[in-house]
Amino acid sequence: MANTVVIGSLLYSHVIPIILAFVGVILLCSGIMDRKKNYTIAGIILFFAAGTVPFLILPLVLSS
Repeated sequence: MANTVVIGSLLYSHVIPIILAFVGVILLCSGIMDRKKNYTIAGIILFFAAGTVPFLILPLVLSS
């Protein structure tokens, strides 16, 4: 049980936010350079999601 909580907390606090932020920056740069508003907006949303996901999911993972 403890290993599952440690792996879950590491996954949600270190792995997923980095992946979301990286994809968000790629979409943001691609959207600005190609003048595609959809890519730019998706990049902004993913980048901000990378910052907020740990604060929303970690309390649920650590409380169980």
